[in-house]
Amino acid sequence: PRFVRRLLSVTKMPREIITLQVGQCGNQIGFEFWRQLCAEHGINPDGILEDFAFDGNDRKDVFFYQADDDHYIPRAVLMDLEPRVLNVIQNGDYRNLYNPENYFCAKEGGGAGNNWAAGHRQGAEHHDQVLEMIDREADNSDSLEGFVLCHSIAGGTGSGMGSYLLEQLNDHFPKKLIQTYSVFPNWTSDSQSDVVVQPYNSILTMKRLVLNADAVVVLDNTALNRIAVDRLRIPNPTVGQLNSLVSTVMAATTTTLRYPGYMNNDLVGLVASLIPTPRAHFLMTGYTPLVLNDAQTSAVRKTTVLDVMRRLTQTKNIMVSASTRKGCYISVLNIIQGEVDPTQVHKALQRIRERRLVRFIPWGPASIQVALSRKSPYVDTAHKVSGLMLANHTCMAQLFQRSLVQ
Repeated sequence: PRFVRRLLSVTKMPREIITLQVGQCGNQIGFEFWRQLCAEHGINPDGILEDFAFDGNDRKDVFFYQADDDHYIPRAVLMDLEPRVLNVIQNGDYRNLYNPENYFCAKEGGGAGNNWAAGHRQGAEHHDQVLEMIDREADNSDSLEGFVLCHSIAGGTGSGMGSYLLEQLNDHFPKKLIQTYSVFPNWTSDSQSDVVVQPYNSILTMKRLVLNADAVVVLDNTALNRIAVDRLRIPNPTVGQLNSLVSTVMAATTTTLRYPGYMNNDLVGLVASLIPTPRAHFLMTGYTPLVLNDAQTSAVRKTTVLDVMRRLTQTKNIMVSASTRKGCYISVLNIIQGEVDPTQVHKALQRIRERRLVRFIPWGPASIQVALSRKSPYVDTAHKVSGLMLANHTCMAQLFQRSLVQ
């Protein structure tokens, strides 16, 4: 019976997800995400499936659809109020990948000037045009599950127009899931805001994230910089290198959807296991072993399941600049990629429990959930096992407190 259930879960209709990229930051991390997905599914920059990838048993149609000429096209809408980043994408190597009808750039092209109100107002002005694009993508899906929004909460377009979109999506698609990948700005005491109005933009956006999103994956610029400097030994990390870290995490969070197994093969299952109450939906991530695309070297030499799961609990591998030593975990999901024996997972969980490496809330189930996922056969990696942690932790309050103080 278990085998039959597993077979049914793998063969059932895929639940499609539409990606919305808003603003400069949203489009840059979105671009890296699609580049990673193309590599993992054996799709070339023009959207054509490579010869070696024809007999793959992955689910491409969760994030892509096939055009009449069999090209794979991302289910993505790219939006910005200034043309600079969209022009780079339209003139780059992947210019033939996206649907040309799914680019939106305001005619004025002046941007939002790092002003939340300007972004929100322009979002309302272009309401019909943007919603028409999203409706067209939604109608193109057989069984739409939800939306993924990529944006920054500190600028003008990503925060203001992103907030407006969240409100409208909630209104237009009340039964669809909305997950966001939200980039939080630098908030360390020694580095002041990049923009004077950054804290105001952040607070205004956070209200919409609390009210209108079902899950928010927090990507903290401060922590990403720290990981690049301390763990990857890059003295001055570039925006491209930080975006590469983000795309690795985004791709890893979606592996169970794209390489389905017995559990966690849709977004609802992934989110439901992590969020006990609707408002407590801000999730942090950790990933190990980290390797950047342009430098295939890593401090980690040998990877075992126990080693990966232990590293994921360490603060230095977590992409949020808040200490997990204070507070408790509400829920934890580890997605382990690679050839893994389930008995190794049980042993690793037992060791973590014995050593009390993870402190859980007293009123909930005190266990780490583990999802096993296949690795892409088309991407060579130096390590046998890699792991991603999605966790709901009470230390998120430190992040909100910091923006309030600022």
